[in-house]
Amino acid sequence: MKVFLRGLYYSFPVQLILLHFKKFQVLLIFWYILFSTVNGNFMKSYGADSLFLAPEYLGQVNAAAAAIVGSAIGIFIMSWNITTFILFSRHFRFLATSSNPFLKYCINNFGIPLVFLVFYFARAIHFNYTKELHAPGQITLQLLGLLVGLILTIALSFLYFFRYDKRILRALTPIISNPQLFKSQFKKGETRLNDSRLIKVEWFLHSPFTLKKVRDVSHYSKEFIETIFSRHHFAAVVSIFIAFVFLVLVGFMLDNPYFQLPAAAAITVFFAILIAVSGAFSYFLQTWSIPFLVLLFVFLNVLYKNDIIDASNKAYGLNYLNKTERPIYSKESLHELASAENMERDQKNMISILDAWKVKQNEARPLLFIINTSGGGSRSATFTMNVLQRLDSITGGKIMQKTFLITGASGGMLGATYFRELDRMRQTNATINPCDQRYVDDIAGDLLNPLFSSFVARDLASPAQKFSVGEYEYIKDRGYAFEEKLNANTHGILNKQLGEWYDDEKAARIPLVIFNSVITRDGRKLIIGTQPTSFLMKPLVDTTTMGDVDADGLDYQGFFKKQNPMNLRLLTAMRMNATFPYVLPNVWLPSQPVIDVMDAGLRDNFGQETAMRFVQVFNQWIKENTSGVVMLQIRDRKVGGWEFPYEVHNITEIATRPMLLLQYNWYKMQEYSQNDMLSLAEQATGNNIFKYTFQYSPKKDDARAALSFHLTKGERKDIAEALDADVNAAALTQLQKLIETKRGLPLTSRE
Repeated sequence: MKVFLRGLYYSFPVQLILLHFKKFQVLLIFWYILFSTVNGNFMKSYGADSLFLAPEYLGQVNAAAAAIVGSAIGIFIMSWNITTFILFSRHFRFLATSSNPFLKYCINNFGIPLVFLVFYFARAIHFNYTKELHAPGQITLQLLGLLVGLILTIALSFLYFFRYDKRILRALTPIISNPQLFKSQFKKGETRLNDSRLIKVEWFLHSPFTLKKVRDVSHYSKEFIETIFSRHHFAAVVSIFIAFVFLVLVGFMLDNPYFQLPAAAAITVFFAILIAVSGAFSYFLQTWSIPFLVLLFVFLNVLYKNDIIDASNKAYGLNYLNKTERPIYSKESLHELASAENMERDQKNMISILDAWKVKQNEARPLLFIINTSGGGSRSATFTMNVLQRLDSITGGKIMQKTFLITGASGGMLGATYFRELDRMRQTNATINPCDQRYVDDIAGDLLNPLFSSFVARDLASPAQKFSVGEYEYIKDRGYAFEEKLNANTHGILNKQLGEWYDDEKAARIPLVIFNSVITRDGRKLIIGTQPTSFLMKPLVDTTTMGDVDADGLDYQGFFKKQNPMNLRLLTAMRMNATFPYVLPNVWLPSQPVIDVMDAGLRDNFGQETAMRFVQVFNQWIKENTSGVVMLQIRDRKVGGWEFPYEVHNITEIATRPMLLLQYNWYKMQEYSQNDMLSLAEQATGNNIFKYTFQYSPKKDDARAALSFHLTKGERKDIAEALDADVNAAALTQLQKLIETKRGLPLTSRE
């Protein structure tokens, strides 16, 4: 037994695993991320595990998607083998004297990949059965698909190296067979060929099922051994280059949905590229790798500062060409934009729209509905769509007619905007039923796969493709991929410019929609709509007693009036409202200095801040013309901030708690602050604000839908069922009673 254990310990597979932990441990980070993601630990709340365990391709979770992910895992494994082979070859020079040394290395380096694949299969079976609700037969097909993709990729890789090994052998055979020529070219130097100090190998796998004792290679010249390895290294680097060229070609064909990889495949290929690049740098530059990277970074930074390269994302439709007419972003310019004259003019314009809305209600004092919908990716978009369909049903198809304003953040605005557009189409086409289940399926459709595919194949590999919106050109990137996928999911009905909504909103035929984004420069809010909204740029205060206050918002229409603001794509406005950090690129705007914007949820995740300011500004009109304001809040989280408390379980969390406190509790603090605002607004309106909250409340707290742009079948089912939860059923009942009792009643009446 002792002999067996010694032989096992000093076997090449075991020694390789130890070597990975001794040297270049940074490469193990990628394996850790993959293991952690598949296990549901890494980015669990964002649904990262579902991307790997239930990959989606062409809108379907099937064997084809699994095969692509299997192929990507195969690429990652081969990239890892190639890179570590290049970095570690001096520690196992005995392989140079065997046939197909790289193949032998891969056979012995199977430990970590094999454990990962077994773990992946176990998790995939459980996930697809419990989350995707797949039958055993379907799960089997998916796993077979993954195996086929994995084996095919590895087989093609080995075929390439077999051919290259034969080429190396043909080149060296004439030299090896001629002793004089061999001595002249590979003269044994004075330096002895030493064994590795990090590992000791006595046995290695000659084939998957054959053990072989390690040969002593000290009698070979160092030059001969290094020549063999260097030629294999070059072959490995060439294979990496071929894979990169293929990725570039895929990037140029991404507009074809067949080339949009599952998100898991794109992420895995991205990891493979990072590993491969590190290997290539080490091979070509050796100790100069870090200085070269520093110089490369400085060089790229100089090019960026001089506008030679531009990696920034643009707002599609805006004019970036008239650089001399760009608005100045400063305290003075915002103060001028929010002047009393401008605010009064814009308020008069909005009151004319309010008057038009009131005429369409056929009531002397109607209830004014405002819809606030929260951020939360596809789960919020889907839940919002479900709620609006139910509200439309209980109001006899008139929820949009009763609503004056829709505002909010991120995913919720995707669902609300889509529903509003369906209702707009219903006005001229009676065959359209916005309450059809297929529209929920549309907005719940995957948006993440093309986004990650574009990031890897287009943003990183081929960022030179352009497209046009009118007379303006923009670079295709993952922001463009997101918009195009959303456009495809919603059958093209959102592929419009802001200006196409102007007349309908002006005549109050449809509710106003206000998209918000957060300016990263100072946290101010960019307020995007078809109408000028300078009156929302700052709180309404009595300047005679409190003094003036600085603007904390920016009216899009007024500020960018020379940049063709009405030409902005609606899809872009929706994306700017939902620019989740890193997942989507920040949108850079044509101002001086240039400003960029991010997700509205960073400032107001529930949309209530904008709604409260609107009510404050038009409080007098509301008192004189309505029976009150009905605030419908649709949110993807429970009320009160009690779920998911920020708890400490280990020393690491104690150390990071001060830094992560805001991240974990940001939306809760927004809620506390906005409750104060709501209380003040209620008093100002004479207790005539009625708030009803519809909240996504999963059946099990630990099985809530992920904060992601991708939903599993089980998550979609859970979101749909959440509308029937007791808290939501009670809100619907109370709302129905309010509508019945408040119809035409005087202002002082209230239930």
